[in-house]
Amino acid sequence: MQLKLTKPICFFDLETTGTNVAKDRIVEISILKIHPNGNKESKTWLVNPEMPIPPEVVAVHGISNEKVANEPTFKDLSREIYTMIKDSDLAGYNSDRFDIPLLVEEMLRVGVDFDMKNMVSVDVQTIFHKMEQRTLQAAYKFYCDKDLDNAHSAEADTVATYEVLLSQLERYPELENNIKKLSEFTTRKQSLDFAGFIGLNEEEEPIFAFGKHKGKTVDEVMEQEPGYFGWILNADFPLYTKKVLTQIKLSKLNNKLS
Repeated sequence: MQLKLTKPICFFDLETTGTNVAKDRIVEISILKIHPNGNKESKTWLVNPEMPIPPEVVAVHGISNEKVANEPTFKDLSREIYTMIKDSDLAGYNSDRFDIPLLVEEMLRVGVDFDMKNMVSVDVQTIFHKMEQRTLQAAYKFYCDKDLDNAHSAEADTVATYEVLLSQLERYPELENNIKKLSEFTTRKQSLDFAGFIGLNEEEEPIFAFGKHKGKTVDEVMEQEPGYFGWILNADFPLYTKKVLTQIKLSKLNNKLS
């Protein structure tokens, strides 16, 4: 079984300082890039997060503050990582809800204008949960009949995720071996930002999906309460959410001027 690809796809996994997309940082990233001709390349980096790694997190992935103290920062690595993934689609395990949003935050934080408008993503966990309801270790055992050694090692988790997807395609004939179709299957809900703060209504208009203006269109809120936009920009929202809102505002402004 091989993936049918029209462009490369990068399977990746992050180990981090925690689970807060807006505040936490990457301590390890592993990428497995699959090319349409079947060639593979992989790279794993340890990253100095420039913040303490809590003991309870170290207990999970085993990456201590001492281990990353002399490693490059994400800013140092960002161009190399971006070069590896910029021409590719993305895939991971729980990646739509965590790994991709956090990676984008890290990119934007160091000035890399990362945008997924020319990419799709496949979340292997979503396929698994829709089909079987399990964890990655159980998925690996169930689909590949292997034990996942070194769980919570970014490299081991990345390779396991890739192998699980191949096995899922073999097991479920109703799953099409097509990255765009797999992306559509693994998308939980339609939103313009990764965190799910900005959604779309039935008319395909951007709407707020949280707070006092939940369900209202962004245009409506910006006209009725202009200060709300400024409040979001200055509050503790993910950088990508702020970027999306800014793009919506600029697009409306350009339409008025044209």
